[in-house]
Amino acid sequence: MSTYLNGFHMYADDMGRQVEATHFCIHLQHDLHQCVIFDRNAPDARLIGIEYIVSEERFRALPEDEKRLWHSHHYEVKSGILTSPGIPDMAEHAYFEDLVTTYGKTFHTWQYDRDDFPYGIPQLMMGFTEDGQAADELVRARDERLGVSTTRKRRGREDIPMPEVAPGANAWESGRTVQTRVEETDLKR
Repeated sequence: MSTYLNGFHMYADDMGRQVEATHFCIHLQHDLHQCVIFDRNAPDARLIGIEYIVSEERFRALPEDEKRLWHSHHYEVKSGILTSPGIPDMAEHAYFEDLVTTYGKTFHTWQYDRDDFPYGIPQLMMGFTEDGQAADELVRARDERLGVSTTRKRRGREDIPMPEVAPGANAWESGRTVQTRVEETDLKR
């Protein structure tokens, strides 16, 4: 795992359910990162999900139905809400210059905001896309605990160009979304 990121996710069908997400990622190939997600960076952290991160070029080539599962990273990077704790600002800035144009597909396997055990089926998660969506108290608590400043990170990233979001990403913004459900089906033999 070569990259440590901390940010927040919301359930794709419920913006009011927001959770902190600590990512440990591998840059698998030039246009694909894969991340495991924990509830925090601690020895007793709970494994809560996965995220795949792709380049804009790879995202644009996806089928339209697949794009509904993906969110952009433009706001998370530009707002400072996504951070790489402990990394020097210059190195973090260089990494985020590339990450700002990427897209993520995220599933949480543990609804730790609700249960003390990984019950249920994986849930599709999304990232925030504008000010006023992330719960201020979650961001403040994270910043204090990790010794980071979202406000300072935001100011330090003002020179990173804001990309246009590719059509099909952040489908939840339309007011309609998708989410995983359990469906009984016949076994194929």
